[in-house]
Amino acid sequence: MKALPLLLAALTASIAGAAPTTYEIDPTHTYPSFEADHMGLSYWRGKLNKNSGRVVYDKADGSGSVEVTMDLASIDFGLDAMNAWARGPYFFDLEKNSPTATYKGRFEGAHGGVPARVVGELTLNGRTRPVTLAVHQLKCMPHPMLKRDWCGADASGSFNREDFGLTAGKDYGFRMEVGLRIQVEAVAKE
Repeated sequence: MKALPLLLAALTASIAGAAPTTYEIDPTHTYPSFEADHMGLSYWRGKLNKNSGRVVYDKADGSGSVEVTMDLASIDFGLDAMNAWARGPYFFDLEKNSPTATYKGRFEGAHGGVPARVVGELTLNGRTRPVTLAVHQLKCMPHPMLKRDWCGADASGSFNREDFGLTAGKDYGFRMEVGLRIQVEAVAKE
């Protein structure tokens, strides 16, 4: 009869341990990046230096969701003139349009607690379109300094920028397909 309370306590702890955890994105270790065609000659690559968001993740079954808000004014091609052009009236037009892009999605296709993809939507330039990201890696471990759970992931996909009304360069032969990669690190909320 003494084993029953211990069994119930173990079962309760097991169920509690399987609950989803909410993680806050660490903006100093998260840099969504992109690559876009330059007239079929080369690719322009860049990143967004400022972002925020959260991840909800259940390590037991691989379910969860992600939301990343990216500050378009922080766009960084590694060339100041290109950054200014992208923020200006010929592309993002940040004085008139939303200064952020947001990706929201849910985890799917989990094997061994690790999702295979994030199925979601990208909101950019006032338009929302479906975008699926393949999850290449996801790992969690205790944060060495914060002593809380810490996860990192790498996911990528692509989208057609014309779907978002961003057609600069199309008449010159630029392809509209853009590669999107989201490298993220997030720490469990206290």
